[in-house]
Amino acid sequence: MENARRRLIWHGVFLFLLGLVTGLVGEHFTNPRMGLSAHLEGVLNGILLVALGSVWQEVHLSSRLGAAAFWLTLFGAYANWCVTTLAAVFGTGSVTPIAAVGRSAQPWQEVLVSVGFLGVALSIMAAAVLILLGLRSE
Repeated sequence: MENARRRLIWHGVFLFLLGLVTGLVGEHFTNPRMGLSAHLEGVLNGILLVALGSVWQEVHLSSRLGAAAFWLTLFGAYANWCVTTLAAVFGTGSVTPIAAVGRSAQPWQEVLVSVGFLGVALSIMAAAVLILLGLRSE
């Protein structure tokens, strides 16, 4: 993945911008507290992608594992922002009881957000393991 470094940085700045925009409209969500969380997810995951792009040349993996780490990280970062934004829009509360005290949404919305957060967790953890493997001293 020849341009992975530059692409990670580009996506990081773009996700950072999405987070900023989310912060501007966060008070209009069904659950404004989750709107704030979505804002923070966009900003922090954007910073994560920029930081990872900055050190990407130090991640030594096979082309296949490198591609997996790249795509898992991108998916996890965007999905984290997207699922958190959906939770704010829907007003879900089953997997975020602290940010959604007393709130609940339609059952299908709760399931969608729950499955989304599970996908985020699995993809980010898998990416972190691969990146750690790629950063180990040789």
